[in-house]
Amino acid sequence: MSRTRVTALLAAATMVLAACGTTENTNEPEATGSAPAAGGPVTVVDSRGKEIKLDAPATKVVGLEWGEVEMLVSLGVMPVGVADPKGYATWVSAAKLDEGVKDVGTRGEPSVDSIVALEPDLVVMEDDRGANVISQLEKYVPVVVTKGSDASDNLGRMRSDLNMIAAAVGKTAEAEKLLADFDAAIADGKKKIADAGAAGKPFAIADGWKEGSTVSIRMFGEGALVSQIGIQLGLTNAWKGETDPAWGLGQTDVEGLTGLTDPDLHFFYNASDGADVFADGLNSNAIWKSLPFVKQGNLHRMPDGIWTFGGPLSGKQYIDQFVNTYAV
Repeated sequence: MSRTRVTALLAAATMVLAACGTTENTNEPEATGSAPAAGGPVTVVDSRGKEIKLDAPATKVVGLEWGEVEMLVSLGVMPVGVADPKGYATWVSAAKLDEGVKDVGTRGEPSVDSIVALEPDLVVMEDDRGANVISQLEKYVPVVVTKGSDASDNLGRMRSDLNMIAAAVGKTAEAEKLLADFDAAIADGKKKIADAGAAGKPFAIADGWKEGSTVSIRMFGEGALVSQIGIQLGLTNAWKGETDPAWGLGQTDVEGLTGLTDPDLHFFYNASDGADVFADGLNSNAIWKSLPFVKQGNLHRMPDGIWTFGGPLSGKQYIDQFVNTYAV
């Protein structure tokens, strides 16, 4: 499954039930930081509203969440340390790590000792990793905390996080290009889908896991990052179930999918770790086999290594998948 199972289960168990939508935002969010001169002092204001001042743009950076790691690599900054680089290599193909990047523990429990031993200029992490880890790290190294996800506007949040990280590492021009390329891919993909007569067609995105004989399915609602990409392309997210306000994720089972009846619906899922619960866990399930998108062959396992919670480069990979499906 795409984040850790613990994160998924906690999100499902504690979610604030909200129907999260998305609106097209054509205005570039302001960067939450400044780098007035190459190599000069840098100040950024992170998701906590905290001002982080650096004597110079950071060059030795540790990343503790894969979306932010992808952003760093795509900006041209190879982290010196990453939480679970092996997992990153499994789930993220858009921005690959060098072999020399050090493992600093898991995303849920990074090793403060391992991080400090690398003598980084900066640590980049998400705000859902806990104040205790942040406070421990800040005794030794500046920490920039990103928002990580916001189902009310995940594309705007992605831009803001990227711009903040770019300011901290002195790569604002690179961030501008990444976002311009992403916007161009959206515009081009939207035109291709419209030209193919597929504007407004429905989609659904999910991942899942199996425990014993029980298959749990995690649905990506309208507020999920990848869903917002599909919506920007002119498509319609068909999942109307309850989702959490941060990630835009909801939980269901195979019976809960019976509402997805539109014959034009395409169902996408991710199984980069090799645990394909849809092909292996539901292949003999009568309800699953009766679903229109299964019967019609509109079921799509995404290529391995497309990170569902990534930056502009992973986003462009998702754009390609939508376009290749709807504009053929």
